[in-house]
Amino acid sequence: MAEPGRGVPRVDSRDAALAADEADPIAFVRARFAVPEDITYLDGNSLGALPVGVRDAVADTVERQWGRDLVRSWNANGWWTLPARVGDRIGALVGAAPGQVMCGDSTSVQLFQAITALARLVPHRRTIVTDGGNFPTDQYVAESVARLLGVRLLRVAPPDLDAVLAREGGDVAVVALSAVDYRTGELWDAAGITRAVHAAGGLVLWDLAHAAGAVPFDLDGIGADAAVGCSYKYLNGGPGAPAWIYLPARHQAAAELPLTGWQGHAAPFALERAYAPAAGIERARIGTPAVLAMRSLDAALDVFDDVTIDDVRAKSLALTGLVIDYADAFLPGVGVATPRDPARRGSQVALALPDAYAVTQALIERGVIGDFREPDLLRLGFAAPYLSYAQVWDALDTLRAVLAGGEYRDPRFATRAQVT
Repeated sequence: MAEPGRGVPRVDSRDAALAADEADPIAFVRARFAVPEDITYLDGNSLGALPVGVRDAVADTVERQWGRDLVRSWNANGWWTLPARVGDRIGALVGAAPGQVMCGDSTSVQLFQAITALARLVPHRRTIVTDGGNFPTDQYVAESVARLLGVRLLRVAPPDLDAVLAREGGDVAVVALSAVDYRTGELWDAAGITRAVHAAGGLVLWDLAHAAGAVPFDLDGIGADAAVGCSYKYLNGGPGAPAWIYLPARHQAAAELPLTGWQGHAAPFALERAYAPAAGIERARIGTPAVLAMRSLDAALDVFDDVTIDDVRAKSLALTGLVIDYADAFLPGVGVATPRDPARRGSQVALALPDAYAVTQALIERGVIGDFREPDLLRLGFAAPYLSYAQVWDALDTLRAVLAGGEYRDPRFATRAQVT
């Protein structure tokens, strides 16, 4: 059985789910999202739901700021300072003091920036380490940086990292890992891993794509050397929302970022021929930000203004615990790929079962939206701010019915769409 965390309710019946909803301290936040009434949305770990305030923010940006104020909006409406302001708001959710997070570009770009900059800080070390189970982009970017710098790339699962550090830690420059395994939802011991890499003299980059907005994180406290993350999952910034990079103050002056765009210049409007990096986190700017997307993200972050990430985490653990217990009790033949220990799981549960893709499609047709990951995982993500316990219980009853009735065997559910 999944053990709930401290102060987390155990939900083992629909009546218990209704009671948990009555006692939920963040139930009021659900009204801030525009989730259709006939949908139970369990894919917030892929694309977050739409916060209702985003519509007005985008309309104002288009109609007034762009439509009327035009180029004056860079000053009058704060477009120029938007990347750093949004960065600080994200930083507050991941344990970064102001002036250390810059928002902009994609996660792939920010990974490239961060891994390269860290490796350049320790040029005498010739090995970059990534997790062979990392999201493919993390691995591809690490490969590219290794080729660019002419260093070695090792793929090491986090449980095997201590042995690698003991054997050849003196040559490890950067260890780049995801805080949460995107397939299984396993949450790694970021503080312990960071300490171990630092003890070997290396630097650590954390990808918080599956943690920011769902799992408490303390980048400053654990001494992370860099971090990146997207903002369209648990931060609800919208499809393709800008990513972000964390560079702690202690590294900013020495960090040599590889993409030196004009907005990261010390005097961008002097239009000088040679690059000179701006002071502090401003050097992490690259080119002109996607203002419409960033205004969407800025408005989306309003949902966290009076909600603690600890309360979000507590509800997330209760919801994921509910799913694991339900699977144990009512879903024979379905395996739980996600750790049962609350301290070791993020905000999703991955269920292993035959015909997982077809089952996912049958659920979607019934209004329960999750997603599929190879080879056999039904992945359910729990964005606690807009889910209720009763919704989740009913979604699991729907899964039980789909499996029992065999409707997923309809051939149309086996046809693979381009996006799974």
